[in-house]
Amino acid sequence: MKKLIFVMAAAILGLSQSAKAQTNLQTFYDFGREHVTTTLEMFKGDNWGNTFFFVDYDYATKNTPSGTYMEIARCINLWQDSKLGALSLQVEYNGGLGIFELPASYGGFGVNSAFLGGLDYFLHSSDFSNTLNLKVLYKNIRNTAQQVPLQLTAVWGCQNILGLKGLNFSGFADVWWESKCVFISEPQLWYNIGQLFGVDNLNIGGEVEFSYNFAGVDGFKCRPCLGTKWVF
Repeated sequence: MKKLIFVMAAAILGLSQSAKAQTNLQTFYDFGREHVTTTLEMFKGDNWGNTFFFVDYDYATKNTPSGTYMEIARCINLWQDSKLGALSLQVEYNGGLGIFELPASYGGFGVNSAFLGGLDYFLHSSDFSNTLNLKVLYKNIRNTAQQVPLQLTAVWGCQNILGLKGLNFSGFADVWWESKCVFISEPQLWYNIGQLFGVDNLNIGGEVEFSYNFAGVDGFKCRPCLGTKWVF
C-alpha cells in the first residue's frame, strides 16, 4: 500500500482550489513486491478549499485482498481571492489494515492511525499546467515513538511535458521522523493513450517508489511499477 509495507499508488493531484472534481482508478503491478495494487483516488475543489482522498487495495494473497490503506485530506481556504489565497490550512487522517497468509488460516495487523494538521502553500504557472504544493504538517502517529512530530511534503504536477500532449508527470515526496528519519517519494509518469482512439479516460504509465527507512525496512529501496489509470 502507498505509505505502507506493501505498495503504492497515487500521485496527489496538484490542482487549483477552483479545479473540477476528478476521480480515477489506478491499477499497478509492483515489480519489487510482486503483486497488484489498485487505488481509487478523488480530488475536488470548492469555495471553501479542496478535498483529496485515496484508498489502496493490495492483492498479495490468493483469496482475499492482502491489505487496505486510506488517506483523506481537507484543505481549508476561505480567503481564496485575497493576497493570502495560495495559503491553506490542512487536516488529514491516515490508516489501514494488512492481512498475511498462515499455513491454515490468515493473520492480520493494523497500520497505526496518523492525524496531521498544518499549512499548505500552492504555487503554479500562469496556465496552471505546472503546479507545486508545499506542506508543513504536525503529525501524530498513534502508539509510535516520534523524534519530531512533523511531516514535510511536496506535491507536484506537470502537464504535456516535453511538448507532448497527454504526457503528464506528477508525484509527491514525504519526510517525517519516527525513531528514525523516514522518506518516501512516488513520481508517476502517465500518457493519455486513449486520446489516440477517442477514449480520453485511458492512461498508461507507471511510478517508481523511492523510500528510506519506510514501513519497517531499513535503508534505501527502489520499487518500479507499471500500470493503467482510468479517469472517470
